[in-house]
Amino acid sequence: MNYIVPDILLLIFPFIVIGSRLFCSTKSNIPWRIANVGCIAIFILLNFIPLANGNGVFFLSNWRVDDFGILMREVLMVSAILGIWLSKDYFEHSADGRPQLHQIAEFIGAIAFATFGGVVVVSACDLVTFFLGLEIATIPMYALTAWNKKDLIGSEAATKYILMGSVATAFELFGFSYLYGFAGSLHFTDIQSAVAAGPSPLLWIAVLFLFCGIGFKLTLFPFYTWAPDVYEGAPTPVTAVLSVSSKATAIAFLVVLVFGPLAPIQEQIAPLIALLAGTTLFVGNLGALKQSRLRRFMAYSSIAQAGYIMIALLGPATIAETAIIYYLFVYAVSNYLAFFVFAIIGHHREEIFASLKGLSKQNPSIAIALAISMFSLAGIPPLAGFFGKFHLFFSGASTGHYAIVAFAVLNNVIALYYYIQLIKSAWVDEPDGHLTPIRLTRRQRSVVILLSIAVVVLGFLPFLSNNIFSGFTF
Repeated sequence: MNYIVPDILLLIFPFIVIGSRLFCSTKSNIPWRIANVGCIAIFILLNFIPLANGNGVFFLSNWRVDDFGILMREVLMVSAILGIWLSKDYFEHSADGRPQLHQIAEFIGAIAFATFGGVVVVSACDLVTFFLGLEIATIPMYALTAWNKKDLIGSEAATKYILMGSVATAFELFGFSYLYGFAGSLHFTDIQSAVAAGPSPLLWIAVLFLFCGIGFKLTLFPFYTWAPDVYEGAPTPVTAVLSVSSKATAIAFLVVLVFGPLAPIQEQIAPLIALLAGTTLFVGNLGALKQSRLRRFMAYSSIAQAGYIMIALLGPATIAETAIIYYLFVYAVSNYLAFFVFAIIGHHREEIFASLKGLSKQNPSIAIALAISMFSLAGIPPLAGFFGKFHLFFSGASTGHYAIVAFAVLNNVIALYYYIQLIKSAWVDEPDGHLTPIRLTRRQRSVVILLSIAVVVLGFLPFLSNNIFSGFTF
C-alpha cells in the first residue's frame, strides 16, 4: 500500500487546491501555498519508497510501481513544483505585453492533473490505461495554453495545439487497435509474448502509427511544427511545464513501449528510432539558429533535445532508463532555470534576444544564471548537461550505433553556437539605455540561485555515486 500512497495523494491533490478557493478570496495566496506544501510532500514521500535494484516490480491490479516509474514520478513532481513557483508572478501582474493571468487555483489543478497523467503512463500495464494516461497528461495542457482568455495569440496557439493533438490521438488509437488485433490482448505481458512469437504486418503498422502519434507529443520530426507557435503563444510558465512535463511523459511512453511490449523487436525498430533522432536534432538545431524571440528559441532547443533523448532508446533497457532519467532531471533544472531568467526579463522587457543586451553589467547574477543554463543545455563540462548527454550517447553507442552518436556530437557544435548567441548578448553586447532596469524579488533570486546550484551539483553526481541513482547500474 505504501507504494501507491503518493499516487493517491496526487489524484486528490488538485481537488483540494481547487476546493480551497471556496474558503478564500480570489487574490488569496492560500491555494498557491497549499500547492507548494502538497507537491513537496508528495515528492518527499516518493523518496521514501524503496527501489528494487532492478530485481523486482510491484503490482496492484493494473497499476505497476517499479524503479523507473518511481524516478519518473520524481521528475514529474520536480517539474510541477518549479512550474507552480514560476507561475506565481504571472497572477500578480502582466508580462511580455500579455494580460495578467487569473484563477491560480484552477491553473495549479490543471498542472496537477497533467502530472497525474504522466504517472498513469509509467504505471500502466495494459493499453487502455496507457492511452488514458497519455490523454490525461495532454488535455490539461490544451486548457493551460489558452488560459489567458484575453490573449488572442494564446487562443490561436491552443487551437493549433488541439487540432494537431487530436490527429495525433487518432494515430495512437489506430496503433493500439492494430496492436490489439495482432496480439489478441490488451495486457503488456501478453502483447510481448505475441511479439516474441513472431512479428506480422499488423505489428509493423501498429508500430508506425504509435511512433507517429507519440512523435507529436515528443516534438519529433516531422511532427514538431506545432511547437514553436504553442511555445510562443502560451503563457511562459505553461511553456516551461510543457517543455519538461509533456516531454518527460512522452519519452516515458516510449520507454515503457520499447522496453515492454515491443522489447523483442527493439533491434528491428532501432533504424526507425535512429532516423527520427537524427532528423529531429538536426532540424531543431537549424531552426534555433534563425530565432530572435526567446520562447520560440526554446521551442527549437526543446525539439533538438528530444532528438538527443531518443538516442538513448537504442541501448539496452537498464542503461537507457538510467541515462534518460538522469538527463530528464538535468534537463528539467536547466530548462526551468532558463525560463525563470526569461520570466524575470519578461516582467520588465519584451522576451527577445535584444532585451538581454548588457545584462551582465546591469544584473550580473541573472547573467551568470543564464550562462549556466545555456552551457548546460549545450552540454559543456563540467555542468550537468555534459554528463547527461554523455550518458545518452553512451547508451546508443553500447549497442554499436556509432554513426548516429557521431552525427549527434557533430550537431552539438551547431547547438553550442546558438546557445552562445544568448550568452553573447548578455555578456558582450553593450547595454541599451532604453531598456527598463531589471529588479528581482527575494523569491525570484532564491529560486534562480537554487537552480543554478542544482545544475552544477548534478554535473558532479556521477562522480559521487557509481549508480547515479540507487536502483540502476551501469
